[in-house]
Amino acid sequence: MEQPARNAADNHDVIEVRGARENNLTGVSVDIPKRRLTVFTGVSGSGKSSLVFGTIAAESQRLINETYSAFLQSFMPSLSRPDVDALRNLSAAIVVDQERMGANSRSTVGTATDAYAMLRIVFSRLGQPHVGPAGAFSFNLAEGMCPTCEGLGRVSDLDVHAMVDVERSLNDGAILVPNFAVDSWYWQTIVGSGLFDPDAKLQDYTPQQWQDFLHKPATKIKMGSNNWTYEGLAVKVRRLYLAKDRESMQPHIRAFVDRAVTFTTCADCGGARLNPAALSSRIAGHNIAECSAMQISDLAEFIRAVDDPSVAPLVATLRETLDSLVEIGLGYLSLDRESATLSGGEAQRVKMVRHLGSSLSDVTYVFDEPTVGLHPHDIARMNDLLLRLRDKGNTVLVVEHKPETIAIADHVVDLGPGAGSAGGRICYTGDVAGLRRSDTLTGRHLDHRVILRDPVRRPTGQLPIRGADLHNLRDVDVDIPLGVLTVVTGVAGSGKSSLIHGSLPRRGGVVVVDQSPIRGSRRSNPATYTGLLDPIRTAFAKANGVKAALFSANSEGACPTCKGIGLVYTDLAMMAGVASVCESCEGRRYTDEVLTYTLRGKNISEVLAMSVTEAREFFPGGQARAVLDRLADVGLGYLSLGQPLTTLSGGERQRLKLAIRMAEKSSTYVLDEPTTGLHLADVDQLLALLDRLVDDGNTVIVIEHHQAVMAHADWIIDLGPGAGHDGGRIVFTGTPAELVAQGDTLTARHLREYVGR
Repeated sequence: MEQPARNAADNHDVIEVRGARENNLTGVSVDIPKRRLTVFTGVSGSGKSSLVFGTIAAESQRLINETYSAFLQSFMPSLSRPDVDALRNLSAAIVVDQERMGANSRSTVGTATDAYAMLRIVFSRLGQPHVGPAGAFSFNLAEGMCPTCEGLGRVSDLDVHAMVDVERSLNDGAILVPNFAVDSWYWQTIVGSGLFDPDAKLQDYTPQQWQDFLHKPATKIKMGSNNWTYEGLAVKVRRLYLAKDRESMQPHIRAFVDRAVTFTTCADCGGARLNPAALSSRIAGHNIAECSAMQISDLAEFIRAVDDPSVAPLVATLRETLDSLVEIGLGYLSLDRESATLSGGEAQRVKMVRHLGSSLSDVTYVFDEPTVGLHPHDIARMNDLLLRLRDKGNTVLVVEHKPETIAIADHVVDLGPGAGSAGGRICYTGDVAGLRRSDTLTGRHLDHRVILRDPVRRPTGQLPIRGADLHNLRDVDVDIPLGVLTVVTGVAGSGKSSLIHGSLPRRGGVVVVDQSPIRGSRRSNPATYTGLLDPIRTAFAKANGVKAALFSANSEGACPTCKGIGLVYTDLAMMAGVASVCESCEGRRYTDEVLTYTLRGKNISEVLAMSVTEAREFFPGGQARAVLDRLADVGLGYLSLGQPLTTLSGGERQRLKLAIRMAEKSSTYVLDEPTTGLHLADVDQLLALLDRLVDDGNTVIVIEHHQAVMAHADWIIDLGPGAGHDGGRIVFTGTPAELVAQGDTLTARHLREYVGR
């Protein structure tokens, strides 16, 4: 029988990439099948993100922006075209990344997923007593918010003890606020008011004096022939410091504000954020704030019981959203959880739920390591969601290291063979079976298994935790062994972070190395953050007979146009700002004069463009080499010395912090998912590093889901059995071998499968 002629429109079933050179890509050409799940693999720094995010997604988004009118485009960031010869058959790309979801305290899981908006409509229709439209239940609108805290649920207060030492007098420096030192102008306005004896201790003030000292509003006071404006210390501190944006403060003032400002639950709404009218309306005995505070898995049950026909379609959609959150492993969250407090992995999964309900198809979805923060048990659910997105007719591109997710790929693109300048090439494309047979680093490690440690190290003592009850913990008592490698594990939301971060950081000798953003500006980079720039500047200064300050991009040597950043930032008010390379210095950050000075044939800009690996050869000894060795030890050999810290992933930030802290003499290291962003082959290097820390006499505690790290541990503490209020208990403590032999937890099942017992 004759085959029907193929429609020309069906020929565009692959995304064609030709000659991609973004970052370290070496003119890469590859075909990626559409409406399939493609996983991109390779070591950190091999070029996966440059290909997927920097080339395919970036060009798709740039082309979409070009479809808007010239008027609208004038308000949008002008995105430069990626360095690629040709890209054909692109579809609209939606990037679902791990960027934290804004630090806006008005954004919650409920508002980010639209679940709260739907809940508001349900309450406006069915709530008794009836209080009006859906806006009356919004804590972000004047008609719904609590007037006292303006819908934030908490009010700020000043900790007096962080501002003053009551056992000292004004003359003795009782005021601890920056810029209020003895004889400073602010100090003189207080002493010159004549309201206080400058030699009396603050604790001896009368109640009236204490009230005036802290809270007296701005008042004109005549002292002899002088007119003073006096205002209480707390009033002045609020005006001077609390009205300012925290990020624009000088570091010492920011540190003071962090110490002195305390947030307390708003007494009027009890933290519910809403006004009394909104809180008075109930469905089945619950008001909207109580529904928002429920664990999402419980709220899903509650909504199932709402069967009023007037809201049936809306309730069905709300149920789907809540069920998707449960299915993706986020049932332990609540709708009132602030978005800013979610981990990168949680934020990515919340965004994913928004797209599952979308009617769009033939879209390209781009994911960045969606398994971050997921227990092996939860990875299976994540895989199902990726497949569901594909089955709706979408192209799904995933950058990933976990073998469980690589295994479900229709197509794999492996980049490498190494990182940085040793990477940027295609090592393999094809199906997973072919990857296994290929002689690539990823293929060789796909079935690599870390074996159980035998024998395990013996503890040198115990670190006791008693009565831990933060978040969902159920009065937990546990002893963490000293002098060994302990892995704390359990499904997402089981209470691991609450147990460790809630109990250990305040203890002496404990160093917490996590993935939180590094406080620093666009100027900060690995060289400045690790102190590496100091010996480099000194070496340049010595070789050229000039002063070291010239070689700092934050000081005399900086290009005057971009102030040493190398980029010129244009702020676009309503959208993300856009950065363009500085035309004066062409991104080199320094003045022409500074760039004439060289060290062994290289100028300062060329040295900062080196990777850690290249710099180790350039600096064969001394202080610089010691810092570079530690950066290489933690697997950051591919990182360039001048790369802005703001561009690092969570895993890279954690390893950078670890490199710095390793120089200190510590006793207990707490690491939070250090395998994030690590290729299977690099996990072995990480385990060797953890061993070295323990063998040097330290205690290492790792919160981790990776079975390789569990198998390598001396001791395992498993939390669960489930997430949220189904978790918060210790379900196993012992050696990995004991867990495999006799454990019946979710972790035991997956570890048993991993080691093949």
